[in-house]
Amino acid sequence: MKKFTLLFLLLNVSFLFAQKEVSGVVKDNAGNGLPGVNIVEKGSTNGVSTDIDGAYKIKVQDGATLVFSYVGFANVEKAATSNSINVTMSENGGNLDEVVVVGTRTAPRSNTTSALPVDVLSAKDLTSTGQASFDKALQYRIPSFNTVQTPVNDATSLLDPYEIRNLGPSRTLILINGKRKNMSALLYTQTSPGRGETGADISAIPTDAIERVEILRDGASAQYGSDAIAGVMNIILKKNTDGGSATVRTGITGEGDGEMLGVSINNGSTVGEKGFINYTVDFSKVALANRPGILSAQDEANYWGVPLATTQAFLSKKPDGGNINGSPETSAAKFEVNGGKDLSENSKMYYNAAYVYKKVNSYANYRAPYWRDLASYPYLLSLYGNGTNASSYVGYVPTFIGDLNDYNATLGFKSLKNGWNTDASVTIGGNKQTYTVTNSQNRSKDASGNFIYAANPNVYTGQTTFKPGGTAFNHLVGNIDISKALSDIVSIGFGSEFRSENFEIIAGDEASYVGLGADSFQGNTPESSGKFNRYNVGGYFDIAFDFTKDFLVNATLRHEEYSDFGAANVWKLSSRYKFADDKFTVRASLSTGFRAPSLHQIYTEKSQSTFSGGAIAITGIVNNVSTTARSLGVPKLTAEESQNFTAGFGFKPTKNFNLTLDYYDIKVKDRIVLGNLVNGQAYFVNAIDSKTSGLDFVAGYKNIALGSGKLALNLSGNYTLENKRVGSIKNPASVTALPGNQTVFNHTQDALMFTSRPKFKYIFGGDYEIGKWIWSVNNTVFGPTKFKNADFSNVDLNTEFLTKMVTDLGINYRATDKITIGFNMNNIFNVVPEFKITADAPSTSALPTAQTIISTPALLKNEIVNITFDGRYDVMSYDGFHFSQLGTMYNLSLNYKF
Repeated sequence: MKKFTLLFLLLNVSFLFAQKEVSGVVKDNAGNGLPGVNIVEKGSTNGVSTDIDGAYKIKVQDGATLVFSYVGFANVEKAATSNSINVTMSENGGNLDEVVVVGTRTAPRSNTTSALPVDVLSAKDLTSTGQASFDKALQYRIPSFNTVQTPVNDATSLLDPYEIRNLGPSRTLILINGKRKNMSALLYTQTSPGRGETGADISAIPTDAIERVEILRDGASAQYGSDAIAGVMNIILKKNTDGGSATVRTGITGEGDGEMLGVSINNGSTVGEKGFINYTVDFSKVALANRPGILSAQDEANYWGVPLATTQAFLSKKPDGGNINGSPETSAAKFEVNGGKDLSENSKMYYNAAYVYKKVNSYANYRAPYWRDLASYPYLLSLYGNGTNASSYVGYVPTFIGDLNDYNATLGFKSLKNGWNTDASVTIGGNKQTYTVTNSQNRSKDASGNFIYAANPNVYTGQTTFKPGGTAFNHLVGNIDISKALSDIVSIGFGSEFRSENFEIIAGDEASYVGLGADSFQGNTPESSGKFNRYNVGGYFDIAFDFTKDFLVNATLRHEEYSDFGAANVWKLSSRYKFADDKFTVRASLSTGFRAPSLHQIYTEKSQSTFSGGAIAITGIVNNVSTTARSLGVPKLTAEESQNFTAGFGFKPTKNFNLTLDYYDIKVKDRIVLGNLVNGQAYFVNAIDSKTSGLDFVAGYKNIALGSGKLALNLSGNYTLENKRVGSIKNPASVTALPGNQTVFNHTQDALMFTSRPKFKYIFGGDYEIGKWIWSVNNTVFGPTKFKNADFSNVDLNTEFLTKMVTDLGINYRATDKITIGFNMNNIFNVVPEFKITADAPSTSALPTAQTIISTPALLKNEIVNITFDGRYDVMSYDGFHFSQLGTMYNLSLNYKF
């Protein structure tokens, strides 16, 4: 027994000594370090990824072979014969299995030789922005991507609406490792950009878990089904099993608020002989950043019709009216895992999973004492005063608390047999949001005019904290994809997807919805609550012809069947031709697409507080399949249909310079909108057709010698040529019959959908690397936007936000091999949105005319008072704005490599 034990120990010692550490740097042909290169010990899942400088370290068995792979580059294999192995990778091919969206072929951020316009962002591109979340990082990296916080937060504070090419959050499909991510449970119902739509919660994805992001700027319904009208965003998770790191982040605004603290850990490990796992844990907390305006006592008195002395007394204590608007307090915990295991030489299992918890505290408009006067509501003195002295009642501000839970997980298998590639997977995902309203009241009266929550008119006996309910969404998705290269010329692919979706409206407690409901946010009634389901199944066939090494044609057909609205058939045709030794490429695509109405749009029914005409009003959204909708002549929702055309070119005359320019034209038929109020009710309807066209361009020039360092410059932009409604509005018959030319899609809705995002957006920046330092400057130009606020007295008036440039500075210092310190000063010149009121050509005979209002100071001031809620939203107006109003932000990070 002793001999056996000794032999066992000797074998293990020899095994340990057989391992060795190999390190080096991976560069491209131009000598630039490549971040995110995957390095795997051949025949195992032991692997690492290169850091931002292209450096790596890995422990391998003696005699091992290392495999280096990177998007758009030919794989490289090196025998681990020494402890230092430096590798140069060439851009003359690519590991197409690594590229899930469209098969990107080259390394620059926008690919010059691909058949479709694709942006590829590395983890370094995202973290260098200094932004606190993934969606805000994209805002300053992708010109056609826009997102911004809304003026009035409540439920919207949980997820800011985003969009690509001005087409709303519901027309961009989000994938995680090539698999569909679940939508959020939130439906945007405020009068702000994104109204009536929903999207996936991309802000919940921890940035440190991301290896790269692929953004296809083209319609892709034929490949992926519903929602891919504007494009597809594919988020690829990290796979490294060694070389993890911990990052501590902190930040603050230039005003001294909005403090941010975060910590994240990303690491990986081998599992058994042929398995791997990579995990990310991220915790963060962001404090409130408040940007209220200063109110005028005279304007308040005029606005509310109360004595000047009343508003003066209140504003002497609260010059900003007690209003709180800006960026809400947010806490988040994020967990992500990605893994896999080789089952044989030709098959493997893969999986990923994520869970996110987010808590957001925001505020409704402050209820000044003259909003709810003591004569009408005497109990307020005891509820929010001292009970005896009238001057002790100074109003109250309802607080909105949102709790979000989001999860997703995928389990799949890939195999290769006789040249056939098979990928089968199951994906689940869900999002649940529940709400709490505090510091509020229910001021309802019964049929006799008595307060239902007051024992007598002076004593409120009801709740001040309410549970209004919430919403939940989940889906189950099954995919099978099969492909094969039949010859050097012809490749085919086909597959199927099954998806089951569930949407739930969660009822609130009784006091939150009875009568007028909780002040600021009414709860969901049992009658409007419930669980709703549908399923769909689809299949596609794809064929590609490489007629020559330069000429490619690809065609795709897809058929979908939905259990609620029927069938959809779509197709896509794309082509690419390269010449001049691959230095110049022309490409084009033509496709049809569709977007199924979401369960949120079909079944949502609720009451909501809105501000209009100088008062808080409670209005309703009607369930699309309800008897109420049928009695109003509102038809059942059908799928949107689209037609996409894209044409462009790529130019890469040298390995250091690249340029792409792409034109796009997107027509959407039967676009679903949440209509404006008609007789106090709003409903979803396929109301309009639209056309969106524009230009995307990306240029980069790297390896510019400057002193002893290297400079890289980049310029990218998006310019909207057209974004408009075409044809007439498809009003239900009941609306058409009403007097006064009423419509479900008025001038305010039109502006929100078509002009509330920048007309153009340009990003120009440079990175200078010298020694241990990397200096970055990024300039983002936000073009003009236009809103037509509902509170304007003349429909020819606009709120036009002016073109502004935001400049960001980033500094990274590699203190040691393990420690990197990063400092970002975002918006270094403290630029904030600025608007002016402009006039269209007269379209109405209303007097005074829009031009008269603009040229008359007193009349113009009244309009500004209306759209800013008497100065409470003096920077952004009440409907929205085009970039952050927070001004300068300072961020500091420390990264430690394990």
